[in-house]
Amino acid sequence: MEAGTQTFEDRIRSWESEYLWDRATQSYPARRRVPEPDSPVRTPFQRDRDRVVHSKAFRRLKHKTQVFVAPEGDHYRTRLTHTLEACFISRTVARALGLNEDLTEAIGLGHDLGHPPFGHIGEEVLDEELREHGMRFRHNEHSLRVVDVLARDGSGLNLTDQVRDGILNHTGPGKPETLEGRVVRIVDRVAYINHDIDDAVRAGILSEGDLPADEIGLLGETGATRIDLLVRDMVERSRLEGDIAQSEEVGGAMLRLRKFMFERVYLGQEARAEQERARIALRTLFGHYLEHLDEVPSTDPAAGPVQRVTDYLAGMTDRFCLATYDRLAGANSLD
Repeated sequence: MEAGTQTFEDRIRSWESEYLWDRATQSYPARRRVPEPDSPVRTPFQRDRDRVVHSKAFRRLKHKTQVFVAPEGDHYRTRLTHTLEACFISRTVARALGLNEDLTEAIGLGHDLGHPPFGHIGEEVLDEELREHGMRFRHNEHSLRVVDVLARDGSGLNLTDQVRDGILNHTGPGKPETLEGRVVRIVDRVAYINHDIDDAVRAGILSEGDLPADEIGLLGETGATRIDLLVRDMVERSRLEGDIAQSEEVGGAMLRLRKFMFERVYLGQEARAEQERARIALRTLFGHYLEHLDEVPSTDPAAGPVQRVTDYLAGMTDRFCLATYDRLAGANSLD
């Protein structure tokens, strides 16, 4: 068949069968919870990517904290810049391994859509509040809820099963079913560990001398050097093992660096002092909205009161959450 007479799907199928790793995910057929016709000019995973990027939840990521609460500096990362960095590193790995880049990109762009305001502290506070009601909060699970239920004013995005699986299992106990999802799972850590070190040093929470010497000596002195080594190690090891993997030496050093960051930065004393206002704001708003459910917009009629409040708070940006708390506190002070 001549190229001019082939359909878009025919050309994609032909190209993927020739050039992708035999363990890569094929773009067709699309597996969606609600079947729909394929696009004549985009693969199913490209459509998922576009739906994620055009969602309100994606736009709100620019005002959600990565590490610092409502940072004043222009160069600190946000949840959006983290998402973009993780996405593009993941695409590099996918291309080097002959995996499906469209699928990798869609998962990478959607993996943090359900992250609440104030980064790790925000997730911790919501989980503490939900525990009192016999529930838990995990941002990966809420990210899936966003794309399945809450996006498009309650109709959801109807993403493919492979993208949904990658979003859900980018962290937590589950393992993504696709190699592309497994790439994003590891690269998510590669990205945030290294750019959060940069931000923590810029903010004065860490100095270069505070970083663990053995791990930095192995992985590299700069974020760019460390990311390059981690990517090359992942590509080489994955080719050898036939699955997405890291070497014990390099992967182990990365995990130790991650542990250091949680202890010193994400949940450390200085971070907790800075983020105390955020903790108070979320806790106060959670209690207030449970008592005033009429003030909470709902996009899921089936959600109970606790879930409805959680959906609202998790969707807030840092600045909106703080402004809402300040407004509520100001009103109460006049009573």
